[in-house]
Amino acid sequence: MSAIIETRGLVMQFPSTRALDQLDVTIPPGVTGLVGANGAGKTTLISLTLGLLRPTSGSISVLGMSPATDGPRLRAMIGYGPERNVLPDDLRAYDFVRHLAEVKGLPRDEARSRASDSLYLVGLGEERFRALGTMSTGQRQRVKLAQAIAADPRFIVLDEPTDGLDPVQRDEMLNIIVQVNRSFGIDVMLSSHVLEEVERVCDHVVALSEGRLIAQGSMAELAGASAGIELELVELTDRPTAIDDVVATLVAAGAGVQRSGSMLSVVGLPDDDLFDLAARSVAQAGARIRRLGQHRRSLDDIFTDAPASAEGSTS
Repeated sequence: MSAIIETRGLVMQFPSTRALDQLDVTIPPGVTGLVGANGAGKTTLISLTLGLLRPTSGSISVLGMSPATDGPRLRAMIGYGPERNVLPDDLRAYDFVRHLAEVKGLPRDEARSRASDSLYLVGLGEERFRALGTMSTGQRQRVKLAQAIAADPRFIVLDEPTDGLDPVQRDEMLNIIVQVNRSFGIDVMLSSHVLEEVERVCDHVVALSEGRLIAQGSMAELAGASAGIELELVELTDRPTAIDDVVATLVAAGAGVQRSGSMLSVVGLPDDDLFDLAARSVAQAGARIRRLGQHRRSLDDIFTDAPASAEGSTS
């Protein structure tokens, strides 16, 4: 299965800032989350993907082409939903989407039908002739998605598509993004700093921190893998040191333990061994278990566990 985006040793150096530093990334088909805090380098990578910037060194391939040399042809195959509010207030949503579909090369009649179809898909069929300046933030975000898909692209890049949306609007937007991929076969790269959104809808993840790659892979590989066990104990008045005794036994057996009150996170051994060790430790201390189960890594864990980056900031 061919990669949608592939970079090797990608560097983007601005006069005083290294925005991307030796980035090796492979983005497969599906819905990929590009995650990281503000300043992680996400927008810079998007600009390089679209051919709006040329890398300082290294290489980037998008749909098998070089954005630097095949920019116009490549951008005709990519839909893009920008983060910033760049919609013209005096233009109707339908006219805006139709015009951009024509810019991408669709014949006029086809652009008209695609504009209506895409606006209906994002839930704006009845609002398609409204001026963009009269629309809410949520509606404008939907218009940006509609224009990104109207020309039937191979691949779409969405930069913070849920920014400014309330929880209901956010859920609706994420559901539409999944539908675009599952029903129409359009691959998606979704840039977001909201990790729970990415965990919910993405098949793959690329995580950046200060311009460097800290993790990439499928959600099952990155966030689905077990990260030890969680052991919640009952605080017993007749055995006030029971939890301390359990912790001491676990540590003596080679486990790593993080304690928060009566909750213990235990790592360092295979899960089966940890479960057996926890049971023996509790029995030995005369403690009592309230809850025992596996701890699954989240994307937040990935960022917490990432090694500190070298000095320097990104944009």
